[in-house]
Amino acid sequence: MARDLMRGPAVIAAAAIVGVAAWSGNVLALPLAMVFPALWSFAPSRAAAGMVAAAYFLAASRGLPQGVMNFYGSDALPAIGLWAGASLGFVLVHALLWTSRPGWGRTLRYGVAAMAMSGPPFGIVGWAHPITAAGIVFPTWNWLGLGAAAIGLLVMTTRLWPIAILSLGGLWIWSAAMWTQPLTPDGWVGVDTQFRGADGQYAGYLQQRDTIGLVKTAVSKGGEVVILPESAIGIWTPTVERLWREALQDTDTIVNAGAVVIDAAGYDNVMLSLTGEGADIVYRERMPVPVSMWQPWAVWTGETGSARAHFFANPVVEFGGRQIAPLICYEQLIIWPILQSMLFAPEIIIATGNGWWTENTTIVSIQQASTVAWAKLFNVPVVFAFNT
Repeated sequence: MARDLMRGPAVIAAAAIVGVAAWSGNVLALPLAMVFPALWSFAPSRAAAGMVAAAYFLAASRGLPQGVMNFYGSDALPAIGLWAGASLGFVLVHALLWTSRPGWGRTLRYGVAAMAMSGPPFGIVGWAHPITAAGIVFPTWNWLGLGAAAIGLLVMTTRLWPIAILSLGGLWIWSAAMWTQPLTPDGWVGVDTQFRGADGQYAGYLQQRDTIGLVKTAVSKGGEVVILPESAIGIWTPTVERLWREALQDTDTIVNAGAVVIDAAGYDNVMLSLTGEGADIVYRERMPVPVSMWQPWAVWTGETGSARAHFFANPVVEFGGRQIAPLICYEQLIIWPILQSMLFAPEIIIATGNGWWTENTTIVSIQQASTVAWAKLFNVPVVFAFNT
């Protein structure tokens, strides 16, 4: 009994340390998250297992309260409430599936928990999933690497966990020693911007002109396909289309630009293909940010203004003559969008975001680290474009 009383606080504290260290924004630190299943299995009770899950998740997502305050201009209390609310799915799944009985039953239960946090409904807030580290431990192994990482996570819940730590740790050290960043395709350029935003405000005329200037600079340096951040050109209208068509008229450049397409019921967060001849919507976001963008309760209350979630639509689209896997902002933090896209063997990952609200947090660096890990696992080039 005394040992259990001491073990509970120890594993909870260890889970918090792992959450902070693994999800620091340093891509090579991600494998530390693979220790989480062992800590979960060490919990002396169901309540302790829930607290282990809470400590890990809250530590990993520690930038959320500051991000919420930046976005809404709110006080700390509502932001902390949203942070705690976001953790409920992760905590409940891991607490309910925990068992005091060691053996393969516990391992199977962890496998169910990991699967549940990989896709809807629980996977909608499935941040900080340990499987993300597969690309660091098993770079270029593709689906085989994903399977090997999954087996490693399962073994972490058994008495063989020291062997799993030694094996995965050795592979991690080797990978870190040989590490290289994912490739960027020749002629493809991601343009980062630094426009300050506000809740409910989108790109105005001056920002459009500045963004066009950035695109022209990228073209002058050899860019043939230019990627712009999420919402870079704001609300999509005929006037905005005319402005961009005229700007690109004398070039062969293709621009991938984030925009918002609205109607009476709500809006879609999209990627557009822009040329001097016109524009097409090439991608509609599968999973917008819950609460701030995607508000499913709007259907029941009759409210308008929610972003649509196209959960399993358009996992791969054609752009610039290549098959791309698009990931807009929040989609880089969760599991199923990238894995669904990889089923179709895309040639390039396009990862964009609008992180003006993430000031003084590591949210953008965590998004990018996650995307780099997946790109390395599947050996797919990646192009980033972020507004910060």
